[in-house]
Amino acid sequence: MLEIATAHGPADVTLDGPDDPAFLLVLTHGSNGGVDAPDLLAVREVALGLGGAVARVLQPFRRAGRRAPGSAARQDEAWLEIIGVLRERFGDVPLVQGGRSNGARVACRTARAAGAVGVVALAFPLRPPGKPDRSRAGELRGAGVEVLVVNGDRDPFGVPDPADAAHVAVLPGERHELARAPAAVGAAVGPWLRRWADARDGAAAGRP
Repeated sequence: MLEIATAHGPADVTLDGPDDPAFLLVLTHGSNGGVDAPDLLAVREVALGLGGAVARVLQPFRRAGRRAPGSAARQDEAWLEIIGVLRERFGDVPLVQGGRSNGARVACRTARAAGAVGVVALAFPLRPPGKPDRSRAGELRGAGVEVLVVNGDRDPFGVPDPADAAHVAVLPGERHELARAPAAVGAAVGPWLRRWADARDGAAAGRP
């Protein structure tokens, strides 16, 4: 466990994986959740199996016991401070960032500034239930990097359009929690993450 100070309070980071990973995957929770959500754990296991390091971030507002995340600007500022510390620790390895629900929004909004190569957006909350005119698809399109979306087909927040991300995986029978079959979440993310493991393997073997 690593504590990282930010301008908006301390964050807790749980680190798993090697010190010299193929890539660094930084994941975070939803607005009322934690880093042990079933879908986050499933993605962690897949990433570790590919030789990646995984950092699961408990953001300052959740560490302080709050359920409301506060302003997007404050969340993003704290997130980029956390990423900066992790980048110093792991060096110049490919950074993939992601999260579930509100955490997916943070990952998309900050991807370009963080220098991420991709975003894993789990249960992306496309719009508040019952408010179809308040779409957040612009956060997906504005990430500036490839975004993989994994949503359930019964998610009351809706499902992003395939045109809004590099790839949208829709899991049958899943709601917003993505807790019915977490292994399916990992299976959807695995091939997408594998490219960075393969890139290091290819470099080590002298392949272009």
